[in-house]
Formats: sequence, structure tokens, C-alpha cells
Amino acid sequence: MPSNDIVPLVNSISEQIYVTLKRKILTGELAPGTRLLVLEIAGQFQVSQAPVREALERMKQEGLITGIRNKGSVVSNITSKEIRDLFVLREIIEGYAVRTTMPTLTEADYAALEAMIQRMEEAVEQGDTLSILELDMDFHGFFYRRCDNQAILELWNHIQTKVMRFMAISNRHHTTEMLADWHRLLIDALRTGDGEAAEEAFIEHMHAYKFIHLD
Repeated sequence: MPSNDIVPLVNSISEQIYVTLKRKILTGELAPGTRLLVLEIAGQFQVSQAPVREALERMKQEGLITGIRNKGSVVSNITSKEIRDLFVLREIIEGYAVRTTMPTLTEADYAALEAMIQRMEEAVEQGDTLSILELDMDFHGFFYRRCDNQAILELWNHIQTKVMRFMAISNRHHTTEMLADWHRLLIDALRTGDGEAAEEAFIEHMHAYKFIHLD
């Protein structure tokens, strides 16, 4: 399987730095507490400090890094308590999003979801950690975007980076070979037309990650 350090084509130097550092955080190469020094990163990429600062600010907005006095930017921590709290919240809001969206789904929607799953399969084959996680988030984010509840969408946007980080930890300990098949089971549940069954299927899917301990 190819290396997880595949760097995709990006549109700017800042984007390249952002994608590279984000992948390293998600794969665990940059552990919580690791300092990210602007001058050092600029030297690694042989660029000025401006695009590095831009990339770090974007990561800070997403909660991937935080500013600590006398240390500057460091990779942020994520605890088991945070994850448990997030999963309680996610079960509530994702269940609602799925129940609300399901009656509105068209064949075009199912085709779009299947296309995401196919790209997920390709990412798994390539060992592209970041793409696997982003496609997983896109699949579930589809329902948050379509449920027509702005408050729930904002909650999802706020928590999804931490969800990604936790899933990345889980994926390092468990195979992702069945990930696409697991998501196809969710589509099967949606096609039953049974809102409660679909909600239960999504919650059970989340439980596959829920009991991994971080500390």
C-alpha cells in the first residue's frame, strides 16, 4: 500500500503547508503538544513566513493547533472525555439530520452518496489518510447540510475536526478496508424508508468508534 505521505496537488503554497501539516497531525506524526515553529516550517518548505502563518492560522481556526504562552503554536490535545461528549451530541443531531433528510432523498442524491463511497474506496486503496477522513466527513455532512437546520449545521461544522482527529486515531488501530461497505449499509438503511431503522443504523455506525480510549 502506498505511503500516507502522499501530497495532492494544491492551489497555493499556504494550502500545501496546511494539507501537509494537517495530514501529519491526523496520522499522529505530529503529536499533541508538538511545537510548530514558523521559521522552522518556512525553512522546510523553503518559503517566506507569510504562507506559513496563513496555514497555521487556518489550522488554529479549525482547532488543530492552539496558542500557548511562551511556546507559540502547538498541536492541540483531544481527550476521551471530549470524545464521549461529542458522541452524545452527534448521536442526537445526526439522528435528527438523517430522519429529516431521508424522505427528501432522490436517486440523484443516492448517486452522489455512492460516488463519495467510491472515492473513499480509492483513498483506502491509496492509503490516503486525509482523503479517507474528508470523504467520511463529506458523507455524513451531506445530511447536516440537507436537513435544513442552520443551528445543527453550525454545530457539525464546529465539531467535525475533532471527530476527524478521533477517527484518525481509531483508523490507525483498525483496518479501513471495510469502510466503504459500512457506508453502503447506511445507504441500504436509508432506502428502506424506515426513519427509525435508518437512525439506528447511523448510530450503530458511530458506535464502531465510540469505545476507543485515548487516555
